[in-house]
Amino acid sequence: MQFEPTFLAAEPFPIPLHAFFSLIALVLGAVQLALRKGTGLHRALGYVWVTSMALVAFSGLFIHQIRLIGPFSPIHLLSVTVLMMLAVSIRAARRGDIERHRKSMTYMYVLGLVLTGGFTLLPGRAMNAVFFGG
Repeated sequence: MQFEPTFLAAEPFPIPLHAFFSLIALVLGAVQLALRKGTGLHRALGYVWVTSMALVAFSGLFIHQIRLIGPFSPIHLLSVTVLMMLAVSIRAARRGDIERHRKSMTYMYVLGLVLTGGFTLLPGRAMNAVFFGG
């Protein structure tokens, strides 16, 4: 069996955009979890992370490769949930409810990026082809 990688640029739009911002959010999220909280750096990286997550969730609304209910799948519910949770998390931080902010941001990172990202490695998915060949 010969390894023939698939390149994300060859995937239909918005999959390359979705994957690019997912990787940014995955790396920045890990950095955010490791860094000291409440600093200017935490806030600045947080804005970039939130923007990346919003772009991941928004672009996910336009990916229709898995069709369970018409053009929709559970991933679309996840996208809507992430967009709502971003707003809730930002509001919590601004109101000083740091515990709620911390929990919701951590859940979004673990469930919305790490766990869901793992599913993209399943056979038949674009990221499986990228990492393991077509």
